[in-house]
Amino acid sequence: MFERQESGELVYDGRFLKVRRDMVRLPNGREASREYVVHPGAVVVLPLLDDGRVLLERQFRYPIGQVMTEFPAGKLDPGEDPLACAKRELFEETGYTAAEWAKAGALHLAIAYSTEIIHIFFARGLRAGERQLDEDEFLDVHSASLPELLQASRAGAVTDAKTLTCLLWLQNVMAGDWSLDWQAA
Repeated sequence: MFERQESGELVYDGRFLKVRRDMVRLPNGREASREYVVHPGAVVVLPLLDDGRVLLERQFRYPIGQVMTEFPAGKLDPGEDPLACAKRELFEETGYTAAEWAKAGALHLAIAYSTEIIHIFFARGLRAGERQLDEDEFLDVHSASLPELLQASRAGAVTDAKTLTCLLWLQNVMAGDWSLDWQAA
């Protein structure tokens, strides 16, 4: 069932991503090549407004050439705690801070070719402030209700995998089917 690494090489070493090619020993004894992206990990935040709506972002994503609707998210800095990253990203991208946080789970985005893991957090007790976007970051913040977000997903207007996974979490938490362990900020 398991594969064992026999050798490996760094094929590309970028500012953000790395690409590796490893030779592995398969369970049947044969050898195979595995190419994959090494990603530092990330977070995504489901910011809950007091009126039951959630904060979302619209941002142009160059690789697919489209403006995407997403929950606030961002990559982990080296050695950064995922909750600290979630707090930082929510504030930088939206200007909001939260009184309470809950870790929902994790998402492996592309298991066949990437090490990326995205830690999923909920935030509530939001307080608005002045956002601090990176100089190369351009996004709009808006809010939506759960029914609006479900309809947008059904219509194909929301196709981002992490946002769709978060929508599953949101739907089950709002229905009372899944519980969260809320902690004060």
